Amino acid sequence: MLLQSLYPQSILWHVSCGNMGMYKNRALLILFMTILILSGCAALLPRATTVTNSPWKTYQEVAAAYDSVVPKKSTINDIKKLGFNIYSSSNLKILSYVDIAVATSTLKRDELGGGIEECLRARNDCNGYVFEPQILNSDRYGNFWMDTFNFKRKTRDSGWKFRASFLVVDSVVVEKFWYGEPLVDLDKEIVNPLGPLQELGNVITPPKIKPF
Repeated sequence: MLLQSLYPQSILWHVSCGNMGMYKNRALLILFMTILILSGCAALLPRATTVTNSPWKTYQEVAAAYDSVVPKKSTINDIKKLGFNIYSSSNLKILSYVDIAVATSTLKRDELGGGIEECLRARNDCNGYVFEPQILNSDRYGNFWMDTFNFKRKTRDSGWKFRASFLVVDSVVVEKFWYGEPLVDLDKEIVNPLGPLQELGNVITPPKIKPF
């Protein structure tokens, strides 16, 4: 009665509603934090994606383009149309004939392909071009708190890699090589018994790495 005599009813109603809203917001915040803790907060763990910019979105696309290159016939303009652009491709590696000679030095002469021999005879007129398109995703998963405090970190790598190498003499592809990983699927677990003190403790107890 005293409050009603000092303050109008509308003011008391607004104060009451304001308190209820504040308590409701706190309750929702507590509920949200509880859910995050119980779920391990896995959604908050970092993720990384490595993409080499290229015309190909899948392993099958780049493999098909590579298969279309014909040694002793395809030119640098032909492979450019397929996506292998020696002038503008990202992360392109260019090899001199010296690099190629060193890379093949352990092979016997009869083990060398005709294209390799032609390249070595051409010397400065030969270059190698290495294209490495890839899409790789690296996701950390598991318990957020164990990961944050460096006790246990789990990582899953997925995606694909392809490496296409061409030897070119006088603008003509004379030899080609490839390497590929069509389905990268790797799980890795790092266990640090000392948690955040592991960097100091590595002198005593190295971390345990468990590849799956």
